[in-house]
Amino acid sequence: MKERSSPAVEPPEGSKMEPEFELTDERWKLIEDLFLETPVGPKGGRPVVSSRLCVEGILWILRSGARWKDMPAHFPSATTCWRRHRDWTRSGVWEKAWARLVRRMDREGRLDHEESFADGTFSSAKKGVKRSARRNVARAPRSWCLLTVVVSRSASTPRALVRMK
Repeated sequence: MKERSSPAVEPPEGSKMEPEFELTDERWKLIEDLFLETPVGPKGGRPVVSSRLCVEGILWILRSGARWKDMPAHFPSATTCWRRHRDWTRSGVWEKAWARLVRRMDREGRLDHEESFADGTFSSAKKGVKRSARRNVARAPRSWCLLTVVVSRSASTPRALVRMK
């Protein structure tokens, strides 16, 4: 039995193969206060897209691992969802919402901590360490030629290349 319901704002009609929504009305009510709707300004402008539909779009991206530009048509535009995700992440709103949902699911016994893992595919791998210590004056930076020669030195390396600096 799935706990699914459609959001208060209905998406445009689309394919019957469109993905289902992630949030039930109960779960949305748990986090709704974090996602404030901004009214259209006094000078007018485009209608504001529902925060719930943007959250649904972001959840679809996170769950499917798809690219933003591959977002199904019944969600708001990929650019809108991406911007909201960026803004909500920077302001800490996304983490607060996530924490509320995870706490609720944990209390309900819906999380299996034996299957938890961390995905590092989006973490950048830095080469070397951050420079926190002062640089030794005696060690001058080396040129790329010397580094290339040192790395590529082998029994078949011509002597002329080895002497190059």
